[in-house]
Amino acid sequence: MTTPRLGLLGHWWRLLQRWGRRWRAARGDPTAIPDGLWEHVRQALPWLPAMEPSEELRLRALCAAFLMRKQFSGAHGLRVNDHMALLVAIQACLPLRHRGLSALAWYDDFVGIVLHPADVIAPRRLRDEAGVIHEYDEELAGEAMQGGPILLSWPRVLGHTAHGGVTAPSGAEAVGHNLVIHEFAHAIDMHGKALGQAPDGCPLLPADMLRPDPTAARLRWRAVLHAALDEHRRRVALHERFGAPAPWLDAYGATSPAEFFAVACEAYSVDRARLAVEHPDLTAQLDAFFAHPQRSASQ
Repeated sequence: MTTPRLGLLGHWWRLLQRWGRRWRAARGDPTAIPDGLWEHVRQALPWLPAMEPSEELRLRALCAAFLMRKQFSGAHGLRVNDHMALLVAIQACLPLRHRGLSALAWYDDFVGIVLHPADVIAPRRLRDEAGVIHEYDEELAGEAMQGGPILLSWPRVLGHTAHGGVTAPSGAEAVGHNLVIHEFAHAIDMHGKALGQAPDGCPLLPADMLRPDPTAARLRWRAVLHAALDEHRRRVALHERFGAPAPWLDAYGATSPAEFFAVACEAYSVDRARLAVEHPDLTAQLDAFFAHPQRSASQ
């Protein structure tokens, strides 16, 4: 009669271990992510900026808590495993690593993250200024929607282009492009906005940026963002019309303030030093927003 009892005790012991891991993960315990899994995924992202051990530990803690809060699913038969989920989590949490667990609130407006085996074909319906309705299909590498979920093309997360070529590991191109960071930057931009309010590149600023004058802080953010956007648009126009060198930032950022903010967050997270050369005032604002330790030297 002892074997069934031992089997039952073993079952409960495994459940307690599982609950213990989940409890530690929810509290941001970095050990909730196995060492082997962390190292394997970390090495798959060689473009990540160099980090001190304590900084990487904070990133790992963020990822543990992030994974407990989000629900991953695969579309069209794609099976999402721990490696895939952690690879997305590291990139989504990278910009937040200096702010800590409280910054995950920027992602609280959604739960679902859907990985697609290829780019997504999304039907669009648009009414122009003349009132004419246009219907068309748009090919998307990713999309962040208010309230979620966030859609990501898995090949693009890995750095593959729409035509099957490879740009760089996990989408970190020389220009600082990163699909995951881009879409999660849109989520930050949409956080706290009223339903139906479009992202505009002006997210809710953290409390430490609002002191001592919240109105002045918001006006400063908007002024710096739009000045940098105007300069980026000028560089894009010079390249496209007159053959000047292509701007370092992705030209897609010139389409709107929301896209410029997302593109800037990509570049900032992948190569902050280069962005500081291209757009020093914008980098200083992002330093304050993401609580980068060098912000005091930037401002």
